[in-house]
Amino acid sequence: MTIGKFTKQYESGIYVFLRLVVGLFFFLHGYGKFTTGAEGLFLAAGYVEVVVGALIFLGLFTRLGGLAGAVTMLVAFFSVHAKDGLNPMTNGGEMAVIYFLLFLVIMVHGNGMWSLEKKLMNKETF
Repeated sequence: MTIGKFTKQYESGIYVFLRLVVGLFFFLHGYGKFTTGAEGLFLAAGYVEVVVGALIFLGLFTRLGGLAGAVTMLVAFFSVHAKDGLNPMTNGGEMAVIYFLLFLVIMVHGNGMWSLEKKLMNKETF
């Protein structure tokens, strides 16, 4: 089996695996802000990250969650990292850029299979 056949055959499953991992990691990233005593804008970002991560992981309003996550990562990059220059490799913003790109993919593809939204509403709303 070639890599092209493999990826085409398992495309849906691979995408859902990506969605689950991104959702879980983003949730944990936000949850970590509560355990480290973050304040102000960082604490607000923690709330957004927990909610967005949970929505994406569960497959509930995933496109909306992807949009909120992408905006959050833009704000994080430009408010925290860009003050040290625009190169993400030198300003510590590479994860913000990677998450931003992943959220764009999630916005385009939506829930995929194994979605709580499709289970509850029989369709993908956003």
